[in-house]
Amino acid sequence: MTVAAVQMSMGDRAEINVATAERLVRDAAAQGAQVVLIPELFEGPYFCKDQLPEHLDRARPVDGHPAVEHFRAVAAELDVVLPLSIYERAGNALFNTVAIVDADGSVLGTYRKSHLPDGPGYTEKYYFSPGDTGFRVWHTRYGTIGVGICWDQWFPETARAMALMGAEMLFYPTAIGSEPPDPSWDSSGHWQRVMQGHAGANLMPVVAANRFGHEVGSTTEITFYGSSFITDATGAKVAEAPRDADAVLTATFDLDALRTQRTAWGLFRDRRPDLYHPLLTLDGTSNPR
Repeated sequence: MTVAAVQMSMGDRAEINVATAERLVRDAAAQGAQVVLIPELFEGPYFCKDQLPEHLDRARPVDGHPAVEHFRAVAAELDVVLPLSIYERAGNALFNTVAIVDADGSVLGTYRKSHLPDGPGYTEKYYFSPGDTGFRVWHTRYGTIGVGICWDQWFPETARAMALMGAEMLFYPTAIGSEPPDPSWDSSGHWQRVMQGHAGANLMPVVAANRFGHEVGSTTEITFYGSSFITDATGAKVAEAPRDADAVLTATFDLDALRTQRTAWGLFRDRRPDLYHPLLTLDGTSNPR
């Protein structure tokens, strides 16, 4: 399976952002990509920098969502799978959601972000409810993929759950950059290494697509540091984008060979779920209440 991560910056006009994403998707498809990952909430600036009620109006239902409908046609034309990060309205609930568009343009379903950050510049709990779908994997035309969203990527439980459910590769659309309390703090290396660990621990490639650019909100500003990347199944980076430019990264993997390697290595054979009860608690006690 050939995969791609696209990196881009976002302005205020959704139609321009969608056109940029489509241009990069087409570039990736021309390079042979079969699954193409676009960054988190690519239709506009990262609005979670501020807590402003007008941004709540950005949410749309998945059915008939303009970006989803647009890229359904693109996916069908190019025969590519597109995990699309959108702001979803479901009744009176709002979610940070990925809609999985298969290579025929059909929507396989959605995953709602499970872990929501709540710190200066990343105030997502104001805009989103915690996801209620649970972790999911998707049997696409080209292989079985697991998709987490940004802050999900910091939790090894997310990656392991998707791996146990049969994922062959892990994808993370992302919006991450500087930290407003200390703009000099650069987390890009830490960010990459955490996901490299998910790849190595589960023996499956990881694809991460981030935005780049300096975005100024009403109360704070963030410089998104790009650095999108793809790892192999050992966690080694095989492709990496710069910090400040559009990019299309591609890599090709033999899924059958990786499946054999995972089985032979014994990481899943030697698991001891009977000892993992502390993971079911917040405080690490051995007996969940």
